[in-house]
Amino acid sequence: MDTKIGSIDDCKPTNGDVCSPTNGTVATIHNSVPSSAITINYCDATLGRHLARRLVQAGVTDVFSVPGDFNLTLLDHLMADPDLNLIGCCNELNAGYAADGYARSRGVGACVVTFTVGGLSVLNAIAGAYSENLPLICIVGGPNSNDYGTNRILHHTIGLPDFSQELRCFQTVTCYQAVVNNLDDAHEQIDKAISTALKESKPVYISVSCNLAAIPHHTFSRDPVPFSLAPRLSNKMGLEAAVEATLEFLNKAVKPVMVGGPKLRVAKACDAFVELADASGYALAMMPSAKGFVPEHHPHFIGTYWGAVSTPFCSEIVESADAYIFAGPIFNDYSSVGYSLLLKKEKAIVVQPDRITVANGPTFGCILMSDFFRELSKRVKRNETAYENYHRIFVPEGKPLKCESREPLRVNTMFQHIQKMLSSETAVIAETGDSWFNCQKLKLPKGCGYEFQMQYGSIGWSVGATLGYAQASPEKRVLAFIGDGSFQVTVQDISTMLRNGQKTIIFLINNGGYTIEVEIHDGPYNVIKNWNYTGLVDAIHNGEGNCWTAKVRYEEELVEAITTATTEKKDCLCFIEVILHKDDTSKELLEWGSRVSAANSRPPNPQ
Repeated sequence: MDTKIGSIDDCKPTNGDVCSPTNGTVATIHNSVPSSAITINYCDATLGRHLARRLVQAGVTDVFSVPGDFNLTLLDHLMADPDLNLIGCCNELNAGYAADGYARSRGVGACVVTFTVGGLSVLNAIAGAYSENLPLICIVGGPNSNDYGTNRILHHTIGLPDFSQELRCFQTVTCYQAVVNNLDDAHEQIDKAISTALKESKPVYISVSCNLAAIPHHTFSRDPVPFSLAPRLSNKMGLEAAVEATLEFLNKAVKPVMVGGPKLRVAKACDAFVELADASGYALAMMPSAKGFVPEHHPHFIGTYWGAVSTPFCSEIVESADAYIFAGPIFNDYSSVGYSLLLKKEKAIVVQPDRITVANGPTFGCILMSDFFRELSKRVKRNETAYENYHRIFVPEGKPLKCESREPLRVNTMFQHIQKMLSSETAVIAETGDSWFNCQKLKLPKGCGYEFQMQYGSIGWSVGATLGYAQASPEKRVLAFIGDGSFQVTVQDISTMLRNGQKTIIFLINNGGYTIEVEIHDGPYNVIKNWNYTGLVDAIHNGEGNCWTAKVRYEEELVEAITTATTEKKDCLCFIEVILHKDDTSKELLEWGSRVSAANSRPPNPQ
């Protein structure tokens, strides 16, 4: 008997293109034999082993952890599961970032830390995952169950007999919290937490009392029955009304366009969005935080829409359209370039994961984005005017001036060579900073992954995220682009990459400081102490694992380093430090920084 319960569709196109980094069927839980026919050795029927089985069923095969006395026994029982790999990280923040990166590839991630000192340390990474709508299971080894309700003061706390401080902090950045200090309802609490993370596509918090993980209990004595995730359905009448109103609006338009946003991932609507693009013939653009969600070789793809810093000729087509469909957008001060987008509400159809708003007209709720796009694609009238206009005005970008021999390398020349490295077997991780803008201009080939953290924009995110993404997708070679300032925040887990045999290529962009902050508001605080970055990575390597480093200052050195990294060192972790001038930035960062600065410095409104 073969059952499949609780399947959640991923965001992978049927033609094999990677439109979203969600590469696996995450919440599909397989059980090849009826659970009633399976029994487990009572010694294995512990809370810790049950939690491990649930993680594996949900799609997690690697858990990122930092040991602490409250979680050590739990770690023993997680490690005992043959299908679960425990990856020790250097600190809790990086463990959380790694779970974030893992979730972007697998669709769900998990980390394990200890009570309060570990929990509050990982909190920033969990907040970032919440902002990016990533299912992440944060497990904390908690106090002994006998200490709850007493007046005892425990270590790793702020010195008060109140153990709820950590829980209260997590309540604001997780969609569900489970404090497991009783075996009788542990089964229910764990199931509820994991299923909620998958349904809501948000992080959850599970605290497990340190004395419970190893205790057998009758509720764990059988192979757990797979939990069922009831499929969400659209309201049929609402769907029909929304499609009718949208068609009436679109069919009056002369040059409609469509723009994909970051919530396409959580709505699992990438395929349906591409189906609408195929059927409608509309010009197709993506917001920066949704780059990589649809294939960039699509015949009507016109680039990244990011207001004044869009890819060439994209913003002109979008902002001059008389109708635009925005799929799952987030309009914050960064994505709107300091609130400077030239869009009008009366021209916009805004499609969120479960509701549609048509211009200044009605809003329709209880409608799934994927259902809406598929129904619309069956009936939309084809209109290629906007794309034809784009094709008419498009002029290919010029090539940067060739560097003379031994002339200092320029960033635009560097990324010309990076473009040639991309393939279906690579993935790009872009750190907060000028890498955002340089990587946005890369043309992703079929199957190439792409990730960055735009909404939260936590400097240092990419080191842990690269670790997690590479662990989740060993078939891809990750190319990470990290600024020197960001690298100094989270460098330690290069060692974890080495311990796990990862073959990532890290491009460390050394320009002497926090360049993105410089372009918003400069000051001496944006200048950092220069490190010997290749020397540091060599010291971390310390002869254990496969590692190769290079420091490049000139174009010919960069070409040589890329050739080495992709041939004789293709099975190594490669670290290439690129020395650039402190003022060598993309033109997009200069424009964006000035507009964001203007938005930040607006004077108070008169009272």
